Amino acid sequence: MSAAPSGKPRRRRGAQESLLSIVLLLEAIVMFFVILVAYGLRVLPLGVIFGGGAVLIALMLLVGRSLRHPVALWIGWALQAVLILLGLLINVMYVIGVLFLALWIYCFIIGRRLDRRNAQFAPQP
Repeated sequence: MSAAPSGKPRRRRGAQESLLSIVLLLEAIVMFFVILVAYGLRVLPLGVIFGGGAVLIALMLLVGRSLRHPVALWIGWALQAVLILLGLLINVMYVIGVLFLALWIYCFIIGRRLDRRNAQFAPQP
């Protein structure tokens, strides 16, 4: 295991945490393009589009780094709902939001299954 700059070993991330953080990173990238589309369509005032979009991107990235905490997992679920609700502004976001929700659910289930299997094979102290 590699050491962090402070000299202590890094915390080992589980499969579920890793997979869900990847989904949130992909959603943050998509949100950048959603901001550009919303700006081009003029669906909201400029400040709301860029400010709200920046907050959502920052929240997605922050939650992606904090998924070891149960509350961050719940916020991740809420972000999936927000992504779908963006369909009220841009219709295609209903489809994109549902696709990301399906990916989130898949990674949630598979990640949990992998973590349980890895726990069985981990050396016992």
